[in-house]
Amino acid sequence: MPSKQSAIKGLAEIALRVNDLDKMTRFYEEVIGLEFLESFEKTVFFRIAEGVEGHVQVLALFDRSGTKGYTGIDSKKSTIDHIAFGISKSDYESEMKRIEALGCEVRTVYHDWTKWRSLYVTDPEGNTVEMVCYDGGE
Repeated sequence: MPSKQSAIKGLAEIALRVNDLDKMTRFYEEVIGLEFLESFEKTVFFRIAEGVEGHVQVLALFDRSGTKGYTGIDSKKSTIDHIAFGISKSDYESEMKRIEALGCEVRTVYHDWTKWRSLYVTDPEGNTVEMVCYDGGE
């Protein structure tokens, strides 16, 4: 069966429901280093990178606690394993040291089959966040 060419050109948005908007905002700004874009009463947007045709790639944090019928975040309902952000190999060591200096535990993994080197941290609400670079040689 021939494969269909997808219209998808890139990532537009990652959106997370959060319980503590202030704590999660600080984590993604200070620890992960995302650029703050905009905030509203119950929502914060961060820039990840350039996107497709003017739509910047964003991480959005949504405080849904005031939504009618909202009963809190149930981790059993999510299938998200982790969120990964690409970084340059030249930034790998300095990012690890910077994040550790902020008091976060950093786990490192080298994925031999892809030649990816990863830093893993956990955000304040238990999501695993990966910062990954290609490290297949010089």
